[in-house]
Amino acid sequence: MIKKQYFEGPFGEGYVKAVHPTGLEIYIMEKPNFDSAHAVFGTKYGSIDTVFSKDGGEEISVPEGIAHFLEHKLFESEEGDAFTRFAATGASANAYTSFDRTCYLFTCGDNFYENLKILLDFVQHPYFTQETVEKEQGIIGQEIGMYDDNAGWRVMFNMLKNMYSEHPVRIDIAGTVESIAQIDASLLYRCYETFYNPSNMFICIAGNVDADKILKQIEEEVIYYPPVEISRKEFIENESVANTYVEQELSVAIPAFCYGYKQKITTPERSLKTKVCMSLLLELICGEASPLYARLVREGLINDEFGSEYFCGRGYATMLFEGESTDPKRVAEEIDAEINRIRENGIDKKLFSAVKCGMYGDAVRRMGSVVGSAMSLVESAVSGQELYEEIKLLKSVTAESVVKRLVSFSRENSVLSVIVPKEEK
Repeated sequence: MIKKQYFEGPFGEGYVKAVHPTGLEIYIMEKPNFDSAHAVFGTKYGSIDTVFSKDGGEEISVPEGIAHFLEHKLFESEEGDAFTRFAATGASANAYTSFDRTCYLFTCGDNFYENLKILLDFVQHPYFTQETVEKEQGIIGQEIGMYDDNAGWRVMFNMLKNMYSEHPVRIDIAGTVESIAQIDASLLYRCYETFYNPSNMFICIAGNVDADKILKQIEEEVIYYPPVEISRKEFIENESVANTYVEQELSVAIPAFCYGYKQKITTPERSLKTKVCMSLLLELICGEASPLYARLVREGLINDEFGSEYFCGRGYATMLFEGESTDPKRVAEEIDAEINRIRENGIDKKLFSAVKCGMYGDAVRRMGSVVGSAMSLVESAVSGQELYEEIKLLKSVTAESVVKRLVSFSRENSVLSVIVPKEEK
C-alpha cells in the first residue's frame, strides 16, 4: 500500500509526497486552476555513474555515455516508438540525461491518465537487441559530432576537463564515439536493472490532476521489484587544476568563455544552505543587479548571454561565470578584482536585500507554471530536500554567512576556457 503525506506551501498550495512499497517516491502538486499537466518519471542515474556495484557485488566500470545511450534506447519497443504513442494522444514528450539523473517527461492538456499509462509502460519495459544498439551507435555518434561543434558545450567541457583530473564530470554526457562503441545490449540491461529499480526512481507531477487517482494508477501499474543497494565510486580530486587557461578555435562570431573556480570538496554532497549561499554570492558578485555587471555591460565587455551558476553535484562543485566577450581575460580579471573588493569591504546591505528578494521572487514564479512546479519537485526528489526549504533558508540567511563562502574563490584553482573565432585559411 502506498504511504502518503501532505506538505503545505507558503503560497496557498502544497504537494503530496508518497512512497510506493517498492521504494519509488511520488510527488504530486495539484493545480486545479490550470488547464495542463506535466509529468516526469526519473531515475537517479546520470553520466557520472561510471563505476558502481549492486547489492554488495563486484565493482564494475561501464563506458562513458551509457546513461545517455540508455535514455535513447528506452523509447523503443517491439510495438513501436513511445513518441508515436504520445503523439496519438496529443502530448508533447521528451527526455534528458544530466550528470546525476535521467528523466522521461510529457506535457498535455487532455488525456493525462492515458499519457501517464504510456510513460509508466515504456520506462518499465526495456527492449534492446544488438542490431538496434549498433544502429543507435551511429545516431549518437552523429550527435556527439554536433556537440563537438557547439561552442557553448565545448567551452564548458574544456573548462571541466582542465579543472578535474579524476571525476567523470569532466567527460561529455554523451560520451565519445570510442566509448559508445563498447556498449552492447547485455551491458544496457545490466545498467537498467541496477539504476532503473523503483527504489532508485521518482515520479513528479504538477497540474490539473487528482492525486488520489494518480496514486491508484501507479499502485496498479508499477511493477514490483525488490529494492537494490547501489554503491557509487567516490573520486578523489586534488585541489589544483591542470591548466588555468584553455583555448579552442570554432566557427563563432564573438569569443565564448567559461570561467570557473574549483571548490575544495570535503563531503560528497553540498548542503542546501551552501547552495543557497553560493547562489546569492554569485548574484552579488556579478548578477544583473550588481555594480560589476552594469560596468561590464557599459564597457561592452559582456552582453545578455552572460550568467553565473553554482554548478555542483556528488563529488564536485564549481562557481561558473560564462558568456560572450571580445576580451574574456579582462572579464575574468574584473571578476577576480570584484571578489577581492568584497573580501575587503564586505557586502552592500541594500544590494544583499535586493538579491534575496529577487531569488525569492524567482522561487515564487517557478511555482506559477506546471513545468516549473514539476521540475522543482524533481530537484526535491534528487536532493532529498523538502520543496519549500530553499524559501525558508532565503528568509533566514545572513550577509555574514554568505561572505564566509568567499574562501571558495581562489584564482590559483580557477580555469578560464575560451572559444575563439576560427581563422580563415
